[in-house]
Amino acid sequence: MPRKARDVKRALQSKGFVEESSHHWRYFFYYLGKKSHIRTKISHSETDISKGLCSAMARDMKLTGPQFEEFVDCDLTAQGYIDLLIAAKHLSPPP
Repeated sequence: MPRKARDVKRALQSKGFVEESSHHWRYFFYYLGKKSHIRTKISHSETDISKGLCSAMARDMKLTGPQFEEFVDCDLTAQGYIDLLIAAKHLSPPP
């Protein structure tokens, strides 16, 4: 399902991703105060994000398509996202 770029940006920034601008809007996930290897990007010119780009962003974020939808719709909380990443061994549990 296509999504509004502003909705995706808002969800990313509210759940631990930090925006960096270059020739695209790049979003890096910060965990325990440090930049992680998890990142995604959105083109500056994007107003609507196509289904295909949503799928690519979900892969970047280590999510399934339905999980990405929940992330954007705020059904998946920041802590829920971290828990998923830890369970899939993309992040280490806090010390």
